[in-house]
Amino acid sequence: MRILDKDTIILNVNGESVELKSGSTIADALEHTDSPHNPGTSVGILKVSEEYRKEEVTSYRIITSKGEVEIELNDLEKYSVQTWVQLFKKFEGKRVRWLSRDAVAFGSVSADISIEREPASFDKFDVLFGAGGYDTDNTHLIICRQKHTGEYGQPRDGAFGRVVSGKNILMGLDKGDEIIEIKPVIKWEHAGNSIFTSDLTTRLEHDDQVFSFIGVEMSPNAPYGVKHFFTLVKNGIFKVDATASAYICDRRLQGEKCRYENFEPRIQGSVSVRTAGYGTGKVFISRTDMPATIMHSVIGHVKEGIELVKMARPGHRLTVLTVPDQIMLSGMSLHEARESLLESGVKIIVEGYESDDAVVVEQRPETTIDILGGSEVIVKTIPSSNLVKIRLYDDLAPKSIDYFRSSVGLKFNRVGTMKADMIYDTTYIFDPEKDLKIHKEIFPENTPSKIIHSGDIGITNQASKRMGTIGIKIEDDDLFGPTGEKFANTNIIGKVLEPHKLKNLKEGDFMYIVEMPDMGEDDVSGK
Repeated sequence: MRILDKDTIILNVNGESVELKSGSTIADALEHTDSPHNPGTSVGILKVSEEYRKEEVTSYRIITSKGEVEIELNDLEKYSVQTWVQLFKKFEGKRVRWLSRDAVAFGSVSADISIEREPASFDKFDVLFGAGGYDTDNTHLIICRQKHTGEYGQPRDGAFGRVVSGKNILMGLDKGDEIIEIKPVIKWEHAGNSIFTSDLTTRLEHDDQVFSFIGVEMSPNAPYGVKHFFTLVKNGIFKVDATASAYICDRRLQGEKCRYENFEPRIQGSVSVRTAGYGTGKVFISRTDMPATIMHSVIGHVKEGIELVKMARPGHRLTVLTVPDQIMLSGMSLHEARESLLESGVKIIVEGYESDDAVVVEQRPETTIDILGGSEVIVKTIPSSNLVKIRLYDDLAPKSIDYFRSSVGLKFNRVGTMKADMIYDTTYIFDPEKDLKIHKEIFPENTPSKIIHSGDIGITNQASKRMGTIGIKIEDDDLFGPTGEKFANTNIIGKVLEPHKLKNLKEGDFMYIVEMPDMGEDDVSGK
């Protein structure tokens, strides 16, 4: 064993062992390992206690082609347990050798074990060795699916462990499945103190374990739920709004409807979206195993960084990486869209304008999972000069803007769609993509008192029967708002930056809009 000098520390950063100078900070460790981390998000540090260092690992994650199963050793003094500690890496790459209603076996490897040639009783989820044909050079890892009696050429000391997590994965294993990797698990909640901080100047100590992100593998069974999650973490951040012993939760999309698609148990690390009842649209990550429910559609699983999920507290933010990345072509130039799909092998089919200044405004299928499943995507394109730029006043009319973004498709896409329903004089009334009037409240906010400016976007608030109507003025007006209502019934939510582009719009035409950042230089009060 190498002896370190006092100026050197060894750390584990997102599973990678690194050697740094004493006094190094979180920032140093992340830079040295090129670890994913978004500004303002929290990093978890597990400080392993001296007492724990003297103990042996008691749990292992068995990563299979179907998912993860965690086992816990039952007696560290057992010969079979000590054999497992010596041999577990040899089972990596081993496939299911046989399976039955009672058990599944991976193998085989050579093991120095003393075996029984008699039947024995086993409990559901027991883990043991079994020598096929009583030949210890043909030793299998056997995991029990139910309580039963069997004769496997098992060691005299019986089962050495028990499945504690991923039980549904065990039940779904089949011929052809294999063990990809086996990892010892440090139970951070028992191992020592943990620190959860966004201060990257925090100094690290020898043997610290550092976690900077969570990696989520999205489910192919929930295309719309996955799109919902992509929207939530579009900036690479999961915001921890609430925690409980069983989950952490991000509420930013609460109120947004999402299809129920995938009924499966919510094991530790499962990502799910609530699809009905109070809290519809909220996204959860499970800290413990929970049963399936018709209220929560499972949309993915945390494959890296579950420690951050366990450490997280309300108010913190977590860096998130997803597999696959989202395919969102709207708002890209046609050239950019084609370039972005080169590595994926997805074929792009163009409907519409194809010159150098073409920009994508729609894609079919709309979800990443469906695009990857079908290996092609159809895009609708228009000249970039026809794309209408808008700026929204989030600080002045947040509720109205939430309604607007949801109605025109900007909540989940880069480009929104508005259909011209009625045009008269200098007023343009639009039929939004989705009618959300019965789902969203539109209280008066940012109502004008003196003048409406050219380009102002307004929504009729609930003081009027025409609540939810969206309108735009292309000339100044001191009498009526953009929807033709009096000022008290009108919420000003933003402005069209190039109102002259609306002059060629006819009733029934679609207008495609894209948001521009608020630069803060405009008078947006309407007062």
